[in-house]
Amino acid sequence: STVFASGNPSSGIMVIGPMPNADDDRDGLPFSGRQGQMLDRMLAAIGLSRDTVLLANAVPWRPPGNRTPSPAEMEICRPFIERQIALVEPKLMLLLGNFTAKCLIGGDASIFSMRGSWRDVTIGNITMPALASLHPQDLMAAPANKALAWQDLLVFKARLADI
Repeated sequence: STVFASGNPSSGIMVIGPMPNADDDRDGLPFSGRQGQMLDRMLAAIGLSRDTVLLANAVPWRPPGNRTPSPAEMEICRPFIERQIALVEPKLMLLLGNFTAKCLIGGDASIFSMRGSWRDVTIGNITMPALASLHPQDLMAAPANKALAWQDLLVFKARLADI
């Protein structure tokens, strides 16, 4: 199933993940299930919620076998997420996970080298600041990385005053 964005498109804040997981696919909403619960806690820790951001996925469907989308699939879907971003014109973007960061920031670096610092993402003639961080699934798989995500969230929260 296609999982569409949800939340508040006029909030100025867009949180983008890689692709739907099985829970998202079943519920029809991005960031469902245990990963969604963790994201809810992450957002709440910096004064945000699902209702105060727009949640989206770089690829709007779950690939077979829950595999990472291929480079060709990423390129096929890029115009769709770029159009969503262009329509919303977020003031800040939080890019969760390695796939999402590579899709929108580019390059071959890992999420661990991209995370925690602001990057400009240009879509058409609009440039927006984006912060890459670890995806909730990454934190569930390796809880020791929660400290890194918390640092990223504090950097994101500091910039919220600007919008």
